[in-house]
Amino acid sequence: MRRLIALALIAAAPLATPAAAQQQPAFDLSVRNIMRGPELYGREPAQVRWTADGQWVYFRWLPPGASWDAQLKPYRIAPLAGAQPELVTEAHMDSVAPWLATGPRSRDGRLRVVAANGDIWLQQRDAQQRVTLRRVTQTTGNEGSPRIAPDGRTLYFVRDNNAFAFDLTTGLTRQLTDIRSGNAPRDPEAPRGQRAAVAEQQKLLLEYVREQLRADSARRAERRDAESRALPVVWIPQAERITNLSISPDGRSALISTITPAQGTKGSDVPDYITTDGYPRMIPGRTKVGDAQGTPKVGHLDFASGKVTWLKLSPDSTSAAGGAQIGDWSDDGRFAILFVTSADFKHRWLWSVASAGGATVLVDALRDDAWVNGPCFNCTGFTPDGRIWFVSERTGYSHLYTVRPDAADKQAITSGRWEVLEVAVSEDGRSFELNTSEPSPFTRQAYRVPIAGGSRTRITAGDGGHSVSYAPDGQRYVTVYSESNTPPELYLGRVGQATTSKLTTSTTEEFRRQAWVKPEIVMLPGEDGTPVPARIYRPQDVGAQPNGAGVIFVHGAGYLHNVHNWWSSYSREYMFHHLLATKGYTVLDIDYRGSAGYGRDWRTAIYRHMGGWDLNDHVSGSKYLTANFGISPERIGIYGGSYGGFITLMALFNKSEYFGAGAALRSVTDWAHYNHGYTGRILNLPQDDTLSYRRSSPIFFAEGLNDPLLIAHGMIDTNVQFQDVVQLAQRLIELGKENWEMAVYPVEDHGFVRPSSWTDEYRRILELFDRTIGPNGSKARR
Repeated sequence: MRRLIALALIAAAPLATPAAAQQQPAFDLSVRNIMRGPELYGREPAQVRWTADGQWVYFRWLPPGASWDAQLKPYRIAPLAGAQPELVTEAHMDSVAPWLATGPRSRDGRLRVVAANGDIWLQQRDAQQRVTLRRVTQTTGNEGSPRIAPDGRTLYFVRDNNAFAFDLTTGLTRQLTDIRSGNAPRDPEAPRGQRAAVAEQQKLLLEYVREQLRADSARRAERRDAESRALPVVWIPQAERITNLSISPDGRSALISTITPAQGTKGSDVPDYITTDGYPRMIPGRTKVGDAQGTPKVGHLDFASGKVTWLKLSPDSTSAAGGAQIGDWSDDGRFAILFVTSADFKHRWLWSVASAGGATVLVDALRDDAWVNGPCFNCTGFTPDGRIWFVSERTGYSHLYTVRPDAADKQAITSGRWEVLEVAVSEDGRSFELNTSEPSPFTRQAYRVPIAGGSRTRITAGDGGHSVSYAPDGQRYVTVYSESNTPPELYLGRVGQATTSKLTTSTTEEFRRQAWVKPEIVMLPGEDGTPVPARIYRPQDVGAQPNGAGVIFVHGAGYLHNVHNWWSSYSREYMFHHLLATKGYTVLDIDYRGSAGYGRDWRTAIYRHMGGWDLNDHVSGSKYLTANFGISPERIGIYGGSYGGFITLMALFNKSEYFGAGAALRSVTDWAHYNHGYTGRILNLPQDDTLSYRRSSPIFFAEGLNDPLLIAHGMIDTNVQFQDVVQLAQRLIELGKENWEMAVYPVEDHGFVRPSSWTDEYRRILELFDRTIGPNGSKARR
């Protein structure tokens, strides 16, 4: 009877669905609701990995509707259409860690050595492609950086900054190096002068002294004999910190990198006032741009002799090295890659280092009058045939190249007015697996290209953005894919087929009730005639009437891509722009000069003047709104966070004739207070280039403020520190400025996390625009 009732209910369900759907409440497009963020649109599947046997895909995720403060949890899914994600435990993740880890392979492809949970494992593949695991170590130490010998008989790994070898046949583990911190012990120096005369007299007069001297000599001989039979001790000065030890697969040598920390630096600590015990605490802070930096070194360590040869990191003495990264080794163990950048950020040198002897060859050099960088900047590796591959902006766009370790026969694998974003060598070693913007700057697609170059094969479809992970068989893949109005989900695909199967649903039913638009991408006429990409949200796109006002959003980070056809990292702002559009505001979101995605010239257009061409592009946005929608400049608002807050301040202080109000969130106000790595690249150092800092820092132009300004900042911001806006506030007070306000958030860092903070901040932004540039605002009544 119960079964009949259940069947009757199931049969009746489809008839009830339309009525139920009609009763669904409309989506609440309010600040409070949309600032719930991922509680609405879900969490993107992260850390996506295949097991070595290709049977499972693991990822970090949360199902729809999880609380804002919930931590991502581990899930797995069988790579089959219709499969459902399965929650697993952290203990389960520990057990499968060796199946998910990746590492160097043997030359025949049968073996892969990996590090997982501090131990070394071997993945073994048989002729039928079945994979088994063999555990190599099980210790309380932390083993890592594994390598495998070309003959597949020996594994190498690092423990406690020393090299070890494991013989796969005998199971013997041998220590290959004895690296210690400190100074090598030395025999006492022979006395000189008056002390030498007294010692000689003692030896002549007393047999006991002569016996002691003979015994000391014998002990020294015994110690030297023992040392000759032991591993050579390598002493690294106590002031230096070992950052990497990379063993050559041929087992003959290693590259060792160290850093000598700078002396006399000063951190800028951040006070935290909301604490459990009621007493403020200080959060240790970073140093500021221009402070002393550490000194990197890289040495070639010969295992047989214990000799370390410190390598020359730059071709000449005019440019000191600022950073050095030991890259991959060739499969035969003959060469390693050394990636070096200069302290002034204007050079990148790519060296090959021979395992035998440590000879170096400069295989590629890149210089930029501004600073070297770009997508996939430090992407390097070896092809199976021993060529070095690397990515370079030498043509103005990020592309893939190969070269022999002797610097001969350099070849461009890709070219064009688009960018290579990610590179890997395929599992079978026949192809490069690329992620590129080849179709347009506004999409992100996966391709394959033969190792030797040639025609590219597009793997993925659609016009959004893909992040692909290939199965071990190379024929299947999973991709985290999204479109501009659809948050990222995990899909299963097969190479050669255009269709994919959706594996996750991350969005809530509530979120899916709203008709989210795909904002049109338009090209603004730049001040210099250059087209500037922007996304536009029109009131008519959401069924509303224009109210005569406009808003320009400024993305953060500077070098970030936000005008594209995949889901924005500014997801709350994306929803907020819908809210603005429903209220009649026309909204622009601009990829200004300095943004990612458009090549070297676009990236470096802000060199020595932040608030120059990047600000001009927002002036172009204001002019576009005036020319195309008849919006008065006084009724155009501007807002953004971090770099976006900085541009907002520069706009109101220096270009007030094009804007009527602004909200500057977590803003840099004085670049001399920001960090070294970011600021030093773009503006040089404050002690060397005062002009760059003077014309790029809003605090110097605060007297230009005439329009309403909202300043909002987290008080425990360890990135753009609260001190920045405190100093600006004092400057505005001293200037007698009245039309500004500040909102502070005592428990928020640079990126807000609490929905209540987001809600309060964006409520204030909306109220600012409504009361100033809105249809009933002070600017509209003029």
